Amino acid sequence: MRLSGPPATPADRPVPGASRPSDAERVRSVLAAAHSMTVVTDGLRTEVRHLDGTDPLGRLHLHLHPAEPGGHGEHRPAIRLEFTDVAPTPVRDRVRARATLLGRLLTPYDDQGADSTCVEFRRAVLETADGRSYVGLDELDAARPDPLAPYEAGMLTHLLDDHAELVTLLLRLVRPAPVTAVVRALPVAMDRYGITLRLEERRGHRDVRLPFPSPLDDVEQSGAQIQALFSAARRRSHRNTLPA
Repeated sequence: MRLSGPPATPADRPVPGASRPSDAERVRSVLAAAHSMTVVTDGLRTEVRHLDGTDPLGRLHLHLHPAEPGGHGEHRPAIRLEFTDVAPTPVRDRVRARATLLGRLLTPYDDQGADSTCVEFRRAVLETADGRSYVGLDELDAARPDPLAPYEAGMLTHLLDDHAELVTLLLRLVRPAPVTAVVRALPVAMDRYGITLRLEERRGHRDVRLPFPSPLDDVEQSGAQIQALFSAARRRSHRNTLPA
């Protein structure tokens, strides 16, 4: 899909004062990291796989209105593109978000074709544990994917598989400190603003964001920011609550 117009916010610049991605940034990040999507048009559901490294927005050209004069009177088949964001680590409730783009086709859709598809864009829908939100074209056009989005899965699985003791160390940064026993703590997300841990208790779980000292501009800065979190955790004295 292609979004028309220049970005209102530079791709490498986080919004001043922000502590987490905006809804529009979250949608763009889900799309950028997607391995597959479901396309629904004319009642037909098609699974499109192998999106690795190819942002699906490179194949769609989104419009606010039909591209042709008088096109409003013509039949415009509805199109729905569904994306599911799944945590790369084996946490409880692995679905982190669902992003859906809704619109009407201005040109025929062909997932095998080389040409982009023009779509009269209606809205994007983001569903997370916090609820449902709606994103318009201007917001989506201005947003850019998180710089860590294409690398997040590999970074989190490396942290968990090769440095599990450092995940436990990060529990020292959780404030307020857990008051109930944490059965398991796993990294569930990472973005330009920080790392999110999922604290799994005997009954239920909760997510805790650990912010970086400053938001990242690119992936090359991630090593220093992650190390800063580890250093801060080592200076904290409270014990973690994971069972021995």
